[in-house]
Amino acid sequence: MGRERQALTAADIDTLDWDKGGGLIPAIAQDADTLQVLMLAWVSRESLGESFRTGQAVFHSRSRQSLWRKGETSGNTLTLKAIHADCDKDTLLMLVSPAGPACHLGTTSCFGDDDAPGLGRLARLAQTVKSRKTASPDESYTASLLAEGPIRAAQKLGEEGVETALAGAAEDLPHLHEEAADLLYHLVVLLESRDTSLNAVLKVLEDRARQGT
Repeated sequence: MGRERQALTAADIDTLDWDKGGGLIPAIAQDADTLQVLMLAWVSRESLGESFRTGQAVFHSRSRQSLWRKGETSGNTLTLKAIHADCDKDTLLMLVSPAGPACHLGTTSCFGDDDAPGLGRLARLAQTVKSRKTASPDESYTASLLAEGPIRAAQKLGEEGVETALAGAAEDLPHLHEEAADLLYHLVVLLESRDTSLNAVLKVLEDRARQGT
């Protein structure tokens, strides 16, 4: 069983390989929830120290030769969740929580127009459902379900489970896809109604995989 690589702390700054990049190290910013790669930038010892001190992503601007506090003017900050170094200690992975688009062009990521593609869509769905807690039940179906509580959410999940099973027994794949989407949506609503999340479910799957079950 592999060992999980520990997140860096400010005390680890001098253990990184700063010489290879002439005093700079490339840093990949990744959404901690959706795992979408947001951007690539560079950090110096000073900017990395500021990142740890402030809890916000601070980079080194090679064009201006100065610190670049992401979102300082736009408000589209990147709140740090964890920083990891690669095996050679010459590249960083910053797990962040973005406030707004990461790209100056207004897109979520600097690597394309898609918002949370693939399985990251589930994490974005969970964020949307969570945001509906404060919406009016008269204006949002999600808000109305959350307002009715876990029992109602569980009932709807059960109904969608039956409908998905029936669709799966038939040959109409588009119908199965539609019902499966409804099932996933109502599962997320039920979890949110119990103040928990998909991440807690994924942690169970992760533990089972490590145990070989």
